[in-house]
Amino acid sequence: MQDLFEVINNLKKSEVSKLVERRINEFKEIRSKFHDKIFGELSFCVMTANCSAEKCIEVQKLVGAGFHNLPEVKLAQKLRLNGYRFPNIRAKYIVQARELQGELKSNIKTYKDLHKLREWIVKNIKGLGYKEASHFLRNIGFTDYAIIDFHILDLLTKFNLIEKPKTLTKTKYLEIEELLEKISEGLNLNLAELDLYMWYMETGKILK
Repeated sequence: MQDLFEVINNLKKSEVSKLVERRINEFKEIRSKFHDKIFGELSFCVMTANCSAEKCIEVQKLVGAGFHNLPEVKLAQKLRLNGYRFPNIRAKYIVQARELQGELKSNIKTYKDLHKLREWIVKNIKGLGYKEASHFLRNIGFTDYAIIDFHILDLLTKFNLIEKPKTLTKTKYLEIEELLEKISEGLNLNLAELDLYMWYMETGKILK
């Protein structure tokens, strides 16, 4: 673990730290100032399952308000035209999620137990598992969730901190999240910051 600490501590002293801080502040602004963007971030995270973040960012920009108002067939067409891999099923999930927008925003404001908030999202919004629900909550300014995607799994495996799981069950997800919590505490970072540093280590980029 000390090898990983050394790399991230060096990044904290570099220009990367400014990029991480800026991105975290942008996430927080969405929840505090731009409530109309919350559903766009939810739609983005529905799209990210088995699809690259960069492609989903591109599609999110091109679809824009269509996530809010296009009928399912039209939304699927737009996703397909913009080169998205799973247009039909993800359009269906996004349109279904519109019915829960009011309840979602209410829960975001009122839930005190953040893990129960994530459980509600996973249970009620089709297309979102623990990774995607954590990604969504991080992208709207919550900092206490780990986004355990293949980049993070590869990095933890590379540093001999885990044996890479064949499937990421709920139990395994929460087990690895506990490990990341210990790492974040040792580095004096929150989980959102840690994720961005680790993502940078694997990709050389700070995305969302």
